Order: sequence, then C-alpha cells, then structure tokens
Amino acid sequence: MLVPSSTIAQTDTAETPRTAWGAPDLGGVWDDKTRTPLERPERFGDREFLTAEEAAEIADGERARVQAMEDRPAQRTVAIPTAGDRPGRWLDSPDHPSLQGQTGSYNIFWFDWGTGPVSTLRTSLIVDPPNGRMPALTEAGRQRARTMGARSSFSETVAGAESHLDFGNSDRCLMSGNAGPPMLPGVYNNMQLFQTPNHVAIMNEMMHTVRIIPIDAPETPDDGVRQYVGTGRGHWEGDTLVVETKDFNDDRTHITWRNTSRNRTLVERFTRVDVDTMLYEFTVTDPGTWEAPWSVQLPMQHSALPVFEFACHEGNYGLPNMLAGNRKQEAEAGR
Repeated sequence: MLVPSSTIAQTDTAETPRTAWGAPDLGGVWDDKTRTPLERPERFGDREFLTAEEAAEIADGERARVQAMEDRPAQRTVAIPTAGDRPGRWLDSPDHPSLQGQTGSYNIFWFDWGTGPVSTLRTSLIVDPPNGRMPALTEAGRQRARTMGARSSFSETVAGAESHLDFGNSDRCLMSGNAGPPMLPGVYNNMQLFQTPNHVAIMNEMMHTVRIIPIDAPETPDDGVRQYVGTGRGHWEGDTLVVETKDFNDDRTHITWRNTSRNRTLVERFTRVDVDTMLYEFTVTDPGTWEAPWSVQLPMQHSALPVFEFACHEGNYGLPNMLAGNRKQEAEAGR
C-alpha cells in the first residue's frame, strides 16, 4: 500500500497555493527527473535511504559523466538499445552504454534525466514492497513476459518488417516511454497539469500524451472500448487528488504495462506539499501478473519552463526509410 503523504512531508495549508474555488492548486508544469532507479539496486540490500554523502557522490559522478559526453569530439552514431538508462540501475554500472563511449540514438544534449537522486534520498522509487523491488510474477505473468520478450525486440522488428503493419505503436512514435500513466522518469520528464472544479487534464512532454480526468463523476457503463490511457476518475481525499484508472488498452506500451493482464488497475495520488513540490504516488494492482500490488513515491518539482514540443517522426520518414532499408538488404541478398 502507499505510505501516507504525511510521513514524507507535512503540508502547510497556509502556504499551499489554492484555486479560486478552494481546492489545492495542482496546476502548472512539474518536473520529475531523477537518477533514482525504479527498483532498489541489490547492493543496497534492505537500506531504504542513501546518506547525504552517497547522494552527493552520485550527483557529482553524473555531472562529470554528462560533462565528459558534452566535451568529447563528435563521432558517428552506433546502434545500441538506448543512450539512456535501463530502469532499476544506477548510471555507475560499468556496463552502461554511455560509459563505453557509445552515443546511442542522439547526443547527450537531448536527454533530460537529471543528475541526482530524489530529494527524499530513497534508494528506489518503489516504496512497497519494503525491499524496493517489484513483487514476484505469477505464472501467467512469467508466461506473458516470455512472449513479450520474444516479440518486442525493436532491432528484430525492423530487420524482419515486410510492411508498415509489422511496426508497433512505439516504432510509430505514438505510444512509448514514460508518458504514463503511471508517470515515471525517463528521457523527457515534464508534465503539465490543468485544473477546473470538475476536471483535471495531464499532458506529458513525452509523446504529448493527454489525459482528461473527470472529478466526482459517476462510473460510465462498460461499452467495451478501452483507451490507451485507460478510463480515469478523480476525487479528493482531503488535500490529495486521487485518480483511479482501469480499462487500459492491451496495446499500451509502457514500462509497467508490457506484460500485464487486461484487468490491471492504477491508483494515483497528487499532493501539493509546498509551493515548489508535489508528491506523486501510485499503486499498481494486477493479480494476474504480480503476486502483490506495488507502490511508488516520486516528488515532483515545480518548473518555470514550458512543456516543449515533442517531435519523433517528423514527416513520418522513419517507417518508409526502415522498410526501404529492408528491401535493399533483401535485394543484395538475392531475395
């Protein structure tokens, strides 16, 4: 279950901005970049928190690594899975691609992953289970994971594509990454929240995914239509906005949804802790995938910057170019 927000920080009602209608003001642009991994690295064992010295060392190392990548001479891009980080791993891992001198998809300028751990100094974003790691998969979850692993390799998809129908939503830059829900740090980490008395809208920089969430709205009849971002309904619990989402589309591409069952549910909590901080929490429940629910806490910082344009396949050149490359390879092979 989620750890109560009061154990993280006490909300000062007098200092918390409020809307004209009296609700906590959650509006604005919020930044959740951090180098804290989703799952606790095994080297930390049962430790929930870093020391201040450890946090400073990680941040110093990250700044030095980024500076070194910015200063080095230009080099030809090589194909690697990503120039970013895999979830659940600190960037001090010796096998990280960027430490091997590889550039990945594009240069370091475009990555907005931050340099330090979360302000709470937790060793993982997962707070429940207490070990800071994902619960064990059920047998059905393990089977789906094996199936997804066999067909989710981008390089294999590209190499074997016969037509545009062989590419998924991620290849098409329609759904991917950390856009959520739930929201997790990744390459781009800004989201903008818009608020009225009856709705909130959440727009993520990644993929410019937008969710429109009614507040205190009745459940609608199940019409069998499942949205990529699910069907969300919000309500207030004191000064915390709670959003419960279900009925996700099975094609949703997200780190937490890659092998889940269609009966998964998500509960998110948004609490304005102070002028500059909003605590974002969520719990994922899917008995068909994990043996227990799991929960995350992620402090978000208010940003004075706008949400910048997300451009992935400008002019949709990607698919024709990849298919043309396959046809050329086939011709050279005499096929």
